[in-house]
Amino acid sequence: MSKRDYYEVLGVSKSADAKEVKRAYRKLAVKYHPDKNPNDKAAEEKFKEAAEAYDVLSNSEKKQRYDQFGHAGMGGAAGGGFGGGMNMDDIFSQFGDIFGSGGFGGFGGGNRGRRVTKGTNLRIRLSLNLQEVAEGVEKQIKVNRLINAEGVTHTTCGNCHGSGQVTKISNTILGQMQTQSTCPHCNGNGKSIDKRPSGTDANGMLKETETVKITIPAGVEDGMQLKVSGKGNAAPFEGINGDLIVLISIKQHETLIRDGQNLHYDHYVSFSDAVLGTSCEIPTVTGKVKIKLDQGIQSGKILRLKGKGLPSVNSYGNGDLLIHVNVWTPQNLSKEEKKFFEGSKKSDNFTPSPTIQDKSFFDRVKEMFG
Repeated sequence: MSKRDYYEVLGVSKSADAKEVKRAYRKLAVKYHPDKNPNDKAAEEKFKEAAEAYDVLSNSEKKQRYDQFGHAGMGGAAGGGFGGGMNMDDIFSQFGDIFGSGGFGGFGGGNRGRRVTKGTNLRIRLSLNLQEVAEGVEKQIKVNRLINAEGVTHTTCGNCHGSGQVTKISNTILGQMQTQSTCPHCNGNGKSIDKRPSGTDANGMLKETETVKITIPAGVEDGMQLKVSGKGNAAPFEGINGDLIVLISIKQHETLIRDGQNLHYDHYVSFSDAVLGTSCEIPTVTGKVKIKLDQGIQSGKILRLKGKGLPSVNSYGNGDLLIHVNVWTPQNLSKEEKKFFEGSKKSDNFTPSPTIQDKSFFDRVKEMFG
C-alpha cells in the first residue's frame, strides 16, 4: 500500500508555516491518541502516520528533500519511514514536548515520565554504478552494530527510584522553586546495571556483525541519503534502536556522463563516414543500440535518443541519451590523400554553407539544457 502525501495527512498546504503544521499535528495526535482509542489498531496507525508526517514537515531539511524527491527521498524504500520503524514510546519521547508538560492533550502523561533512549545512528557509504542506478538494486552489506548482551541484569536506580527524573527544590527570593531534570545517574532510564557478562561495555553491550538488506530505488543521485530504520546501534536498558544512514556514491562511467536524468556520450566518426553516412553502435546504461548517421552529418550535431537516460527517483519517466557527434579530421595524409583534398578546395561541396537548420553552438547548448 502506497503512502499518503504528508501534506494530505496533516491537512495543510505546501505553503503552511511551522505553526500551522504543529497545530494540525496536535489536533490529529489528540484525536487518534492511544489512550483515547484503546485497542483501536486503525487509530494507532493514524497516530503513527501523523507523527511521521510531522517529523518530516516540521524539519526544514527533511521538508526540502521531501518536496524535491517525495517519499523516495526520505528513505522509505530502504527500510520504511518513521511510523513503520518506530514504536509508540519513540513518538512520545520525540514529540511529546509540543503539548507541554501535561502530556499529549492530557492523555497518558503520568505513565511516561521515564525517558526512552534511542541508540546512535550508524552511517555507511554505498557505491553504485550507472546500471544499478538505472534499474534499482538490492544490496546486502555487513554492519557492525552494538546490541544488548544476554545475561545483563538491572536494578532500579537508587537516585531517582525508577522514575528517570530528579526533583530539585531551590530557595529563591520569590520563595521555593521546584524543577525537574533527567537523572544524571541513569540518564533517564530509571535503571542501573547490576551484573553484566565479561566482554561487554559499561552499558552491558557488545558488537555484533549483522547482514542488512538495503533496497535502492532506481534513479538515486550522488550524495542522496537513505534511512534503514532500526538498524543502527541498540540503546542500553531496552530502548529503541538507532537507524542506519546510507550515503549514496555514484561511480563514474567509462563513456557516459550523467547530467540529472540525461546521459551524454561523445561519438567520434571518420571524415569519410561523415561524408558518406554510416551505421554504428552506441553504448547505453543497459547495453548497446544501433543508430544510423546520415551522409553529410556535421561535427557538433547532437542526436537525442528518447528514454535512454536514467529514471527519476520519483518515477516521473526516463531522461534521454544525447549523442554528440565529433568528426575526426585526418592529420597525417599520404601524398594521394593530400592531392585529393587540395583538388577539392575549389569544389562547391567542400565550401561551408550552413543553413538556418544548422544550429549554432549556443542554440545546441540551449536545446541540450532546455
